[in-house]
Amino acid sequence: MLCPTRGQAHDRRVPKALLLENLHPQSRAILEEAGFDVVTRTGALDESELIEALEGVHLLGIRSKTQVTAAAIEQASDLVSIGAFCIGTNQIDLAAAATRGIATFNAPFSNTRSVVEIAIAEIIGLTRRLTEFDKQMHDGIWNKSAVGAHEVRGRTLGIIGYGNIGTQLSVLAENLGMSVVFYDTAEKLALGNARRMHTLDELLETADVVTLHVDGRSGNAGLFGAKQIARMKPGSVLMNLSRGFVVDPAALRDAIVSGHLSGAAVDVFPVEPKRKGDPFESELRGLPNVILTPHTGGSTEEAQEAIGQFVAHKLRDYIATGSTTLSVNLPNVALDQYPGVHRLAYLHHNVPGVLAGINATLAEHGVNIEGQLLATRGEIGYVVTDAGSPVDPAVVAALSSQPEAIRLRVLS
Repeated sequence: MLCPTRGQAHDRRVPKALLLENLHPQSRAILEEAGFDVVTRTGALDESELIEALEGVHLLGIRSKTQVTAAAIEQASDLVSIGAFCIGTNQIDLAAAATRGIATFNAPFSNTRSVVEIAIAEIIGLTRRLTEFDKQMHDGIWNKSAVGAHEVRGRTLGIIGYGNIGTQLSVLAENLGMSVVFYDTAEKLALGNARRMHTLDELLETADVVTLHVDGRSGNAGLFGAKQIARMKPGSVLMNLSRGFVVDPAALRDAIVSGHLSGAAVDVFPVEPKRKGDPFESELRGLPNVILTPHTGGSTEEAQEAIGQFVAHKLRDYIATGSTTLSVNLPNVALDQYPGVHRLAYLHHNVPGVLAGINATLAEHGVNIEGQLLATRGEIGYVVTDAGSPVDPAVVAALSSQPEAIRLRVLS
């Protein structure tokens, strides 16, 4: 049973899911098996299109192109949960979703291996200048030469952002015989023989290949510009498989044209086409020894299937049990559903006295509590209460009318 927001009646309709941007078919199959009416669309939607499409929708699934703005969230009165079928969530206004009681989930691990493998391929490809040899051969030019081509063994890889992708890349790069240094603003355990650099400049002056794997927080915008590129070793390589707004493409172009950098690989861009087949424009097109890919670092069939399964299961479980494990914007509570249990999942503003008020209301109506969990995250609180008997509509009305209430769902 879905109870969208405070003051609204229970919604007993068949729940509806909207999946955008060519999500893996497993996503649809999982949700349909769970009883959802699933609608799929191939491309991204702009704000006005999304607002119209979200009418009557309880679950929304997207990738990186659709921008879920505060305005769209505000008008989506039935929306209960959002699934980002990717790593990043900066395309979603997470705060607005949280204040509306809309749980948001992503796939932080499912495509890690795919990104790491393309990074390894590009490190070797750029260091051996394979793109230039390939182009010349297709142009009918035989240029057998070792000039500018190097082994990766013995060279130094600098990883900026030592998270899930950075650490796995670190291990595989060492297995290729590379030395690894890394820089991260957070304390991270170095794996293998990797060495932590105390400053970004120290890493840039040390590495032969610099690869970016930072997250989408706003503070990383413009992280890598002309100043940082100038600190890199002459003849080194820059790779960005993280976020498009991290690197200044004009500064990167200048460094390639001048010869300061010997190559680059870019998978993400400040402005990206919304749909497959749309034209792509960038000042990086046509440059020698530069690999450009259309935001496909994590796009393998294996990764997309794993992402589809992971996020769809999270959405399904949240609706069925109220479990918010790994939600990126709500308090995390791990829950199972037990037969015969009637569950109240109560999202509220995190103010003093909420739990006491809930329990007093339940006691007044003779509801026996069999289990209860409370978790908070910033300004949001989440209380999950299991009762041994059906919950009277008067109880739901009393709790939903409280000033601290955000969203109350009854799960039976």
